[in-house]
Amino acid sequence: CLVIIFSILFAINYYKYLSNIRLQFPRDFMVEKNVKCPRCKKIIKCSGSLGETIEITCPNCGTTGKVVFGQIDGAIGREKRSDLVVVTDNLTKRFGRLTAVNSLNLFIEEGEIYGLLGPNGSGKTTTIKLLCGLLRPTSGHAKVFDQIIPSKSLMQQVGYMPQETAVYLDNTVHDNLLLFGEIYGMKKHEIIEKENSILKFVDLVDRRDEIVSNLSGGMKHRLSLACALIHEPRILFLDEPTVGVDPELRETFWHYFKIISSKGKTILITTHYMDEASHCSKVGFLRQGMLIAEDKPEFLKEKTNTDSLEDAFLALAKEKN
Repeated sequence: CLVIIFSILFAINYYKYLSNIRLQFPRDFMVEKNVKCPRCKKIIKCSGSLGETIEITCPNCGTTGKVVFGQIDGAIGREKRSDLVVVTDNLTKRFGRLTAVNSLNLFIEEGEIYGLLGPNGSGKTTTIKLLCGLLRPTSGHAKVFDQIIPSKSLMQQVGYMPQETAVYLDNTVHDNLLLFGEIYGMKKHEIIEKENSILKFVDLVDRRDEIVSNLSGGMKHRLSLACALIHEPRILFLDEPTVGVDPELRETFWHYFKIISSKGKTILITTHYMDEASHCSKVGFLRQGMLIAEDKPEFLKEKTNTDSLEDAFLALAKEKN
């Protein structure tokens, strides 16, 4: 009798449970959900059964990921992709009360020339230093080649050219290349083997034994680039490499960057020269430490109905105010 009574009570309670679920989730437990693409920030509407996991693809940028129907809102799962070499997750850096980088989410593909654009003080240099491991984030994290930054094991895969010309003025061009090559873990014979091709690339072959202080400003810039390239890194972080140089040298540098990219290398370059962004395969607009837009240069102009990236930036900045 007790078994029968418990069975009846269980059946009644189970029926009530099912009834409550049907009241909350009609249409055979189907649930609608809005998810945000982590890459292009597009809101995507999708539907599925309660507890179901489905895979969706962003119609705007092609990012794929998984969605679990157990919450009202969420984000596309950040599926591991072999073509993503830089991924940041809500990367934030504060200096006291100043937030230099604010919840930054970047997704940079292999072989891209990604331009991080913004006015002075927008957080470009801080972002570069965070990605190089020169600064530690206040919150969030960054991955380069699927490794959390900072990581000593990445040193040989990363090249860094700071905004200031970071070469030793009292040494020769050759000595600087030796020094930076050794810092990146190269052996002396490896540096010497690659030295001539690197100097030829930046047009400094005839200056190999010159004291750096005797070089022009443009030559020092080219040497700084050579020092960042000596170990053949897979990715280059270039912090405003064309600031303060003449238009001819700036065009020469972009010629270098395109050759590097054509070899499958990835470049992240910061600049406040909006006209330079046309050389990039993708650009991100930074303002007050936040990424306010990201896309191919022509698409950004199309979205804002403007003729230049400078006008596009101003339109997007006004929209965010």
